[in-house]
Amino acid sequence: MANDPISSSVDTKRSLWAAVLLGIGVMAAVDEIVFHQLLQWHHFFDFGTPTFGIISDGLLHAFELLAIVTGVFMLLDLSQRKRLTIPWAKAGFFLGMGGFQLFDGLINHKILRLHQIRYGVDPLLYDVVWNGAAIVLLLVGIWFYRRAKRLGYR
Repeated sequence: MANDPISSSVDTKRSLWAAVLLGIGVMAAVDEIVFHQLLQWHHFFDFGTPTFGIISDGLLHAFELLAIVTGVFMLLDLSQRKRLTIPWAKAGFFLGMGGFQLFDGLINHKILRLHQIRYGVDPLLYDVVWNGAAIVLLLVGIWFYRRAKRLGYR
């Protein structure tokens, strides 16, 4: 395997995990921008004062920016060193987005009850769509993951 150009010239594991981080940051940004800011349906932590809700959104925003910037710099570094594996990066991006969304939908919304997607309505439809979209993103990521393995990028 030492003479295999694919295994010696690319970094599949780092390509995957850098893109997972980027996917997490992008999905957190979509959640925070659309549902927290534009629609104002909830804050990251809804059961405190309005000021604490805004602070919790700010902390989520800082986390998402850190994830995006770190993921982008890791991918740029891999690309400049010609070690980026695009099939693994695609898999990681979708796995990161779907993983964040499912974590948010199950852990933050249902188990920890930090917030709901929307208040004043029956949340069942919102939960089904939210978690269903997460599962679709994860399935796309799994499809890209299997495809990358099939292409011989290990």
